[in-house]
Order: sequence, then C-alpha cells, then structure tokens
Amino acid sequence: MSAPQMLGGPSRCGRVLGPFLDKIIKNAAWLKHSRVVSSCNSALQKLETLSDTAVPDSSSPLIGLSASDADFVLNPIVIAIDSNFAKLVEPALKSVFKLLSIGYVRGEINSNLPNSVLYKIVVSVCKVGSIGEESIELAVLRVLLSAVRCPCVLIRGDCLLYVIRTCYNVYLSGLNGTNQICAKSVLAQIMLIVFARAEEDSMDVCIKTVTLSELLEFTDKNLNEGSSVFYCHNLISEVVTASEGVPDLKFSQPITGPELQNGESKGSNGDKDEVGEEEMKEGVELSTSGDISKLREDGIYVFKNLCKLSMKFSSQGNPDDEILLRGKTVSLELLNVIMDNGGSIWLTNERQIFLMDVGTLNTMVVVLRILKRFLNAIKQYLCLSLLKNSALSVMSIFQISCSIFMSLLTKYRSGLKAEIGIFFPMLILRVLENVLQPSFVQKTTVLNLLEKIVGDSQNIIDIFVNYDCDVDSPNIFERIVNGLLKTALGPPPGSTTTLSAIQDITFRHESVKCLAGIIKSMGAWMDGHLKIGHSNLHESSENDTLESHSTPTSEDGSLIDCELHPEMNSESSDAATFEQRRAYKIELQKGVSLFNRKPSKGIEFLMNTKKIGNTPEEVASFLRKNTPGLNETMIGDYLGEREEFALRVMHAYVDSFNFKSMDFGEAIRFFLRGFRLPGEAQKIDRIMEKFAERYCKCNPNSFTSADTAYVLAYSVIMLNTDAHNDMVKDKMTKSGFIRNNRGINDGKDLPEEYLGALYDQIVKNEIKMNADAVSQSKQENSLNKLLGLDGILNLVSWKQTEDKPLGANGLLIRHIQEQFKAKAGKSESVYHSVSDVSILRFMVEVCWGPMLAAFSVTLDQSDDRIATTQCLQGFRHAVHVTAVLGMQTQRDAFVTSVAKFTYLHCAADMKQKNVDAVKAILSIAIEDGNHLLEAWEHILTCLSRIEHLQLLGVGAPTDASFLTDSNIETDDKMSTSVDLQYMKNKGTLQNPAVMAVVRGGSYDSTTIRVNSFRLPEVKQ
Repeated sequence: MSAPQMLGGPSRCGRVLGPFLDKIIKNAAWLKHSRVVSSCNSALQKLETLSDTAVPDSSSPLIGLSASDADFVLNPIVIAIDSNFAKLVEPALKSVFKLLSIGYVRGEINSNLPNSVLYKIVVSVCKVGSIGEESIELAVLRVLLSAVRCPCVLIRGDCLLYVIRTCYNVYLSGLNGTNQICAKSVLAQIMLIVFARAEEDSMDVCIKTVTLSELLEFTDKNLNEGSSVFYCHNLISEVVTASEGVPDLKFSQPITGPELQNGESKGSNGDKDEVGEEEMKEGVELSTSGDISKLREDGIYVFKNLCKLSMKFSSQGNPDDEILLRGKTVSLELLNVIMDNGGSIWLTNERQIFLMDVGTLNTMVVVLRILKRFLNAIKQYLCLSLLKNSALSVMSIFQISCSIFMSLLTKYRSGLKAEIGIFFPMLILRVLENVLQPSFVQKTTVLNLLEKIVGDSQNIIDIFVNYDCDVDSPNIFERIVNGLLKTALGPPPGSTTTLSAIQDITFRHESVKCLAGIIKSMGAWMDGHLKIGHSNLHESSENDTLESHSTPTSEDGSLIDCELHPEMNSESSDAATFEQRRAYKIELQKGVSLFNRKPSKGIEFLMNTKKIGNTPEEVASFLRKNTPGLNETMIGDYLGEREEFALRVMHAYVDSFNFKSMDFGEAIRFFLRGFRLPGEAQKIDRIMEKFAERYCKCNPNSFTSADTAYVLAYSVIMLNTDAHNDMVKDKMTKSGFIRNNRGINDGKDLPEEYLGALYDQIVKNEIKMNADAVSQSKQENSLNKLLGLDGILNLVSWKQTEDKPLGANGLLIRHIQEQFKAKAGKSESVYHSVSDVSILRFMVEVCWGPMLAAFSVTLDQSDDRIATTQCLQGFRHAVHVTAVLGMQTQRDAFVTSVAKFTYLHCAADMKQKNVDAVKAILSIAIEDGNHLLEAWEHILTCLSRIEHLQLLGVGAPTDASFLTDSNIETDDKMSTSVDLQYMKNKGTLQNPAVMAVVRGGSYDSTTIRVNSFRLPEVKQ
C-alpha cells in the first residue's frame, strides 16, 4: 500500500504528477498510444531520481525542479492531451489543474515563446475542447480558468485571446446547456480576474466571484437544465478558491520593449473554430508605450478585442446567423461585466487622483496616462459598438446596450460628454417618446433604466447642467420630463395604439414613479448641499467665483495631459453662469422656432436679442454653421427672398463658399448640402444665378461666362430629379442630357466627354439635399388642451420644438462614426459640476408643469394605491423643493393641488386616496411649515374643514343652525351650551380657528395671542 504513495519520487511536483502519469499509462492502448506510454514511463523514472532543488530556478515552469527537468516531465502531459483520446486526456487535464491550483506552476505564457512547455500545454488544452466529449469540455473550462486565476502564471496577449476564444466557442457550440452556461460563466470570471489585476496592477488581488443570476438576466434562461446553475456555481467557486501560490511581482512591472506583437498565434483550431483568431484581433494593435504594466496592457487589449467581436454582423447571404447573433450577445454581456465591475482606477476623477497615495509625481503621470488609454478605448471601440448595435431589433442586445450605457453614464459621464449626448436620445429618448406604438419590453427596459438614473441625484444635476444649459447639446433633462409626462397621460383619445390596457396602465404608473424619483433626487441633493453650508439661497450668487484646479506638472516640467480621465476637464461653476447659458439657449431656440415658421421674423428676433449680428455676413454665417433645429427648407426659402436684406444675406452666403479647383458637379453637391432649394422658380433662379457667378469667380477658366454655369447648374438639378425620382418613368438618357446642353457655352457646345462624365456622376451618386426638419408633434398641444394646462405651461416657458429623435440607420451611423473619428485625439468640451443649490430653480422651471400635470391626472383618474401613493410622494417632494427655494407660484400650485385632492369640501365622495392626501398635506405642514408662507392659507383651510368634520362627528350642530333667528337661538341656548361644554371637555375648542367657527365668527390669525397658534414669520 505504500508504493502508490511514493509514486513520482520525493519532489513536490513528482508527488502530484506521479499518480496521473500512472493512470495515463493504465488507460492507454499500448499499440495505439505507444509514444504516450513511453514518455510517461520515462517521466516517472526521471521523477524517482529528482528531489526539490535547494536553489530555485527562476526559469523553470515547475517549483523545485530545474528548467530542463520540468520540460521533460511535463512533455508526456502535452502528448497525452494531443492524443485526443478521452481516457488519456482526462487524467492529463486533471494533473494540469492540480498543479495550477496548488501553485506549483509559474511563469509567463506568451505566443512570443512558442517553444515554452507551458505555452504548448495551454494550446493543447484549447484544441482538445473540440473532440466532442461533454466531460472533456467541462475539464477544459476548469483548466483554462485555473490557468488564468493562478497568481503565479500570467497568460498574455494572443495566448490570452486564444483561451477566451476557446471558452467562447464552447459557449456557442457546447454539447448541452450546462456546458454552455459554464462556458459563459468562465468567460465572465476571466474578465473579472483580468480587470481586477489590471486595476490593482498586481497578481495578488481579491477576486470577486461572478453572479450567475446577472449573467442570465438578459439571455440563456432556457439553458438552465435543472441543476445547471448549481453545478456551474460550484465549478467557479472551486477554481477561484483553490488557487494558491506566491504571486510573481515582476508581472506588474512596466513593459520595456515590444514584447507583445499581434502575430499569428501558434494555437489554431482549424475550421472547427466558430470564431477565427483574426476576428478577435482585427484592427486592434497593442502599443507598448513603456509606461504601462503587462497586466494593464492585457486588460485594454482584451477590452478592444471584445468590442471588435461585438461589432460582427451577418452577411447578406445569411442574415439570420444565430451563432453570430449569440456571439455578439455574449460579447456585449462580457463588456457589460467589465463596465459594471470597473473599480476606482478606471473612474477616478481629478480630485481623487490628487488625493491618492500614488507616491511620486511621475507615478501620478503614469496613472493618468493609463486612465486616458482606457477612456480612449471606450470612445473608439465601445461607443462605436453601441452605435452599430443600436440599429438591431434584437431585444436582448438592446437591453444589454442600455445596461452598458448606464455604466457609462454613472461612472464615465464626465469624460464622455459628447458621446452620451448622442446615445441618450438614440437609446433612451427615442423609445420614451414613442407613446402610440412602443415595444412593451423595450419601453419597460427604458423606464427601469430611467428609474436607476434618477435615483442618483448627482446624475440629474449633471445632465441638466451639461446638456440643457449647453447651446450645442440636446435638452436631455427637459425631454426626459416631457417624455415621462406623455407616457403618464397615455395615448391621446381617438388615437390608435398597439398597447393593451394593462400595458398602458403599467407604463403610466412607471412614468409617474420616475417623475416622483426626479423631484425626490432634486430634494435630496438640495438638502445634502444645504447641510454642508450652501444655505444662502435668496442672496445673489454673482460674486461666487469659479473653482480652479492647479495644473499638475511632471518632474521634467511638462504639463500633464488634462484630457486623461472623465473629470480631468471638469470645472465647478456657479448657478448664475448656467442661468445665462440657459437663457441664451432658450432665446436661441425661440428664434430658431420663429425662423422655421417665418424666416424673416426669426432673423429679426435673433438680431434684436443679440444672438446674431446685424450684418448680412453674420446672418449668413449663422445659417451655414448648422445651428441645431434650423429647417433646411426654410433656409432655402429665406435665401431666395427678393427683399434687400435677404438678398444681401444670400449673396454673403454664396460668397462664403470656396469652389476653387472643384469639379462642377461636386461644387453643386457641396453647395446644396446645407439647405433645400425652394419651390418657386424665381427663388431658385436667384440662388443659382449667384452660385454660377461665384463658381466662375473661383474658377475663371472653367466657362466662357457665368451664364454657361447658370444654365448647366439648372440642367444638373433637373437631371438629379429625373434620375432619382421614382415617379419619373422615362429617365433621361446620356445622349438626351448632352443634346439638351448644346450651345450653352456662348453658342458653342461643351465637350461631350465633360457632359458625359457629369451625367454619370449625377446618376450614380444622387445630390442629396438635407431632409425637411420634422414638424413639432401635435400631441403635446392636444394633451395640454385636454387637461386645461395651457395656462400653467405658458407660465413655465414658451413652447419649444422638440429635438428630432435619432434613429440608428446606416447613414446616421456613418455620420456619427465620422464624428467619433474626428474627435479622437482632440480635447473634449469642458464638463461642468455645480454645487450652488440655486441651479435647482432652473430645473424646477423646466419640470414643475409636467410633474403637476402627471401627478394630478394620475391621482384623479386612478384608484390604485401604489400609483396614488407615488403621486402624493411626488407632491410632497415638489412642495419641499419649491418652498425651500422660495418659488411661490410653483409652491402654491402644488399645495393647492394636494388640498383639492383631500376632498374635504365634499366628504361624502372621499376615497382612500383622499384620506392619503389629507395625511400628505399634514406632513407638508409639519415638515416644511417654516417655508410655506402664504401657502399656509390652503393648509389652514384643510385643517378647519377637518375640525369641522370632527365636530359634526361628535354631534355638534351644523353651520345652518348658527344662521337662524334669535328666537330659535334663545330656545336652543341650553342645548348649545351642553354641546359647547362637551367639546371643551374633549379639548376640541383649544384650537382658535375651530373656536371662531363655533362662535359664528371669522378666523383671523392676527387677533390670536402670542402664546396661541400663529402663522410662521418670514425669518422662521
């Protein structure tokens, strides 16, 4: 019995390898696997003679053995795995797992070292996963995860991608649901390990275990075969907790040379790989800057490749490729795991960096550069992936994209200001504003996402400050509130909708919940800042100064790049600055709205409000710089006007173009890009005549006169319409085009080759004039009229035209992709943070009208306890914010609405929601009584009615009894005295307001003694 215990010799590695080598020999077919048997016997004999070395060999892959001896005893494992015979592969894989788990293996595994025995083992393990054995698939997953988890082994670069791709392929083509779930979990766990080490820049880190419920949240719920999740959880826990060994500190040292290249990996799985290696590495290159460790380099490398993999689309010949769709989905899920579990180093802001204990200033520079590289990877790869995948109608992909966007907004918003400004309308607002025919699952996802967003008070403030107060950004906060209002009110009467009654009610309640969450977060943010000293609300903040941050420099005196991380460019400003920006934006949008209705009136308004200059050149510049919201058709109409000023503007507009050395067809295309030609022939004539003059001035040798260019321009426009209008059946031929343009060059013909080339150019590539701006939806006006809210909303602000929802079509994707590329390497716009509570005034001005409408309508129409409770909570928070901020109109509107819903004036019709409204108004009086001022009148009226109802309940006479003749009054004196004595005994008449009512007089708070109840003073 002692022989098996000593199998493998006295060395530590020998005691582990010996039993497994012996089992391989016993399971082998002697004739078929003679090489395996021979190598295993030789290894066993070798191990019998070896003992642990006194001096460790740093180049050896096994602890206690020399490098040559380690290669010799591990070679049989490689041969056994390469045999693809399950009975040999299984013990070989177990031996590798055992060595990795107890930390006897150490070293770097890289495709740059193809002769390394560890590299050969990893490649063989990756290959053997495709032999078609369920148990082997699971064993491969266990070994690969253990190799990545082992703190003594670093798998790098292409080899790490090969490991990920192997698990990826097991997930796509696993033999059963359990194996697929395990493969997905292993992939997610590998992401957590790689990025936890990259964050800490150390192999010795605490690894979080992946949560299976989160992985199965969006997809693969059907793969759960009874105990699959339980088995998978045990597998992950076994590997993560079993890894032992002393971490190798050299792996966290900076890369000093081009150690990692994107060459072809030696490990290839042939045609059986669902995803080829080039797909994992396409377009992604590693840059070895010399100041980033191997761990962090690998983290960014994996991140980029996952982004590339998530952008793979089906071919036109096979549009319904389920394997590719599943691969895309799992890639996005892994990216979601990375973004959701990102630690402090990936999202540290500027202030935190300077407070961190990072040692020398050079170390700080390194940290900032790492952050910059990761943020640039997000911009260039992840944002592009979200952009492309937003065009898909697959619900799981939309849900994962929303989850990733939530992580970007929560953790990286200050470094992705422009990108979030694009994705918010595309992913969120586009779905939120679709009231009539939304997808139930899609809109539910958006509402749940908004609930999370508004739960963070800083999110809401930052969105308003950086987008609604930015002239060049969409009004995201305003559109969120208005979209929630539309959803809360439901489809307009008489409209056709695809929603069932239950779905409509669900949407209404969820939107009210989000609106209540918004005002609650605003109140929480206000209370938090008032507690830390920002309490002087009613004083002017004009003297507040901008907080400035010192600019860090490295030891050599060079400036640190301040574009490095999300908040590195942020600045803290006072509310007065944003008030000016917001006012400027509102007036500009009002002028744009007027222009889209009556161009001349809009230009006049913008000039009077100093938004544009009074010269034709300044007006022309405004029309050409693509101001958001300008209607291209109205620009064309204005440019074609014959009034003197408009004519001068048109001349200045055309003269601003430089057509030098530009082909005539391309010049027309470039000229018409910014506006649509008007419908009147005279207006077109004026515009094209000036164009011809300008073109000939820029290209004096092109035509004999400007008339030639004028006629040819008309001909090109007619050809463009003829060739690309589906209504035109008989298309113009090339010969017909040439014939129509004979003799236009001062009686001479233009070269046929020139006209033929121009014809081909127009026919093949349409001159696309920008589409007309979408007119404002009539739904908002009809809803306001229906609810009688026109007067209220007119008090808030003038009606603004909604921003057009962005759709993810191919043209838009290409356009935004160009914007992403143009912004790469350039400094981003400043991200603002504000601590002045007065900023809430402008937010309330935007949201109080929609909130009042949503809460009032829902409370009036619904008897659902949850919905009405949300509305009353919203009222309470709204009163709190408006009262503390001293916004009298808004405060009184909310207090009056709550008082109305108490139904104390008609108690017979009271329901549970009205009783809750009574409790709400009492809570308002208790919590915010010092700020209510004149609004106390409504609360005291409710209190008076409550007391009156209480008196009636205990038998007091009605009000009519106090208005009878004096004779009746005398006859009933005794009865009244008894009643009064009863109420005095009950303590009811201690309230002076009730006493005044009982006595038949009026209640005047000014006549009450000092010790009695009185209204709070302004100071209170």
